[in-house]
Amino acid sequence: MKLAVFGATGGVGQEIVRQALAAGHDVTAVVRDPSRLQVQGAGLAVHRSGLDDPAALAGALAGHDAVLSGLGARSRADAAGGIAAALTRAVLAAMEPAGVRRLLVVSAAPLGTPPPGEPLVDRMVGALVKTVFAPVYADLAVMESELARSGTDWTAVRPPMLKNRPATGRYRTALDGNPRSARTIGRADVAHAMLSLVNAPDTHRRAVGVAY
Repeated sequence: MKLAVFGATGGVGQEIVRQALAAGHDVTAVVRDPSRLQVQGAGLAVHRSGLDDPAALAGALAGHDAVLSGLGARSRADAAGGIAAALTRAVLAAMEPAGVRRLLVVSAAPLGTPPPGEPLVDRMVGALVKTVFAPVYADLAVMESELARSGTDWTAVRPPMLKNRPATGRYRTALDGNPRSARTIGRADVAHAMLSLVNAPDTHRRAVGVAY
């Protein structure tokens, strides 16, 4: 496949690029600063661009099978400014003229529905996390509403707390909700999950919770 990756210099984004190349895909990494991209390999093209000109981005996306985005807020201040929603809006605006329909983005588990029988401790921790990081989740909620209004075949992957650890491929998923006691997952496994869902039509226009 031919994949375009936004947020390719971030923790999840670099893992998407690395794993996609290892699987033999052609990857276009759309980055503002190519020097921050620590991944190399055959099949990688680097497109230097900000996200302030969707029309220019459309040319870079033409001919791709899917777009994967690791874009998101790096601070509460970013989240308060609605950065995830704004950046995703720009990606959507570029995808339409490029003729690319498939989009996978990183969202967050607190936007998902707790499963039946969720233990009390997990419900309490979840409520606390949603309160502490309220601006982050508000930004992501707007982002998901932008996806819902778009004409793309989107999937929002919703991880809980992210960790830096190698990919295991051993994680649980829940369509339109969260796995039970969803507490942590590695960034590499979030990338693994996103790549595994590219050709999963049952996840089109839906959210998928992922967790260990």
